[in-house]
Amino acid sequence: MRRALAAVVALTALVVLAGPAAGERSAPAVTWPTRVFSTVAKPGFPAYVHVAPNGRVYAATYSNPVGDSMASRVFEWTADGTLLRFWTVPGQDLGAPHGVQVAASDARGRLVLLEKSRAQVLTLNLRTGRFKVQATIPDLPGPGHPIPNYAAWGPGGRLYLTDYGQGVVWRLPAKGGEPTPWLRSKALVGAGFGTTGIVYERSRRSFLISQQTTADPLDLLRGHLYRLPVAAGGVPGALETVWTSGPLDLPDGFGVAQSGNVYVALLGTNQLVKLGPDGTVLAKFPPGPVHGANGSAIPFDSPSNATFLGTRVLVANQSAIFGTAAHHAVLEVEVGEPGAPVFIPRRARLR
Repeated sequence: MRRALAAVVALTALVVLAGPAAGERSAPAVTWPTRVFSTVAKPGFPAYVHVAPNGRVYAATYSNPVGDSMASRVFEWTADGTLLRFWTVPGQDLGAPHGVQVAASDARGRLVLLEKSRAQVLTLNLRTGRFKVQATIPDLPGPGHPIPNYAAWGPGGRLYLTDYGQGVVWRLPAKGGEPTPWLRSKALVGAGFGTTGIVYERSRRSFLISQQTTADPLDLLRGHLYRLPVAAGGVPGALETVWTSGPLDLPDGFGVAQSGNVYVALLGTNQLVKLGPDGTVLAKFPPGPVHGANGSAIPFDSPSNATFLGTRVLVANQSAIFGTAAHHAVLEVEVGEPGAPVFIPRRARLR
């Protein structure tokens, strides 16, 4: 993955010379006040910031390169960025690329974690510190291997997972159990960069799903934000394209405001993009790509998510391409509108 991401540097430079993507020239320039919420200690590489119902903030260390023998950690902060404690993740294959993403909370207050080296779904009991393996993502026939990436609770208290490596959305049964492929689509197969964020829109009975690239050569390495309706009985509908990114923007995680606006982290060009509910580009920050100059002490460097905390958006600065330890941080961006509540149904619990 690190070699593949390194190629983005040269390719993105070509994108910058080519100018903005079609439809984005009229997007107004904005300045969102940005500060460092917290730096992230070794092993670094934070991915996805989760704000739990208890008001605490959590992030884990994700893109550990091969050869790093340090196990991943899960960090806990207060809402003002004070580090409280951390847990070390057991049972990882430290000889393989390893990492953990804090994906969600369940109805019991446990954290739901996605572990990369063994493609597992874990829970972490915050009271006891106990980790528990809930499921393992199967390795399906064909190219690619399972990489559980993001998760969201959906109808019926079921957990839905995106798979960065296999072009699948998985579903875990209510109260736990083995995952089953819920949606398989060519649109979810990436050209080295696959399916990322997922958020359930309860009012629409649909999911929003972000895709970094597709395997379609005519797509020119553009990413997408899809909407996926859920029919009666939990049957997936047809993917609808809400927005198409520029080449190698590499859309990653995103957050949804109460207004319906969507804030998407662009890992490839070191920016945040604000979309209207219909996918109209309303703003990009910072206006210039690549440099990530956001006005804080640490620039955007592979921003991998946009999670609301009040009217602020918390962004994990992963530095996935260069691995700059000084850039491993959670950044706080004031966007001036509140986030929508995250859907956690009463039946949202694993075994």
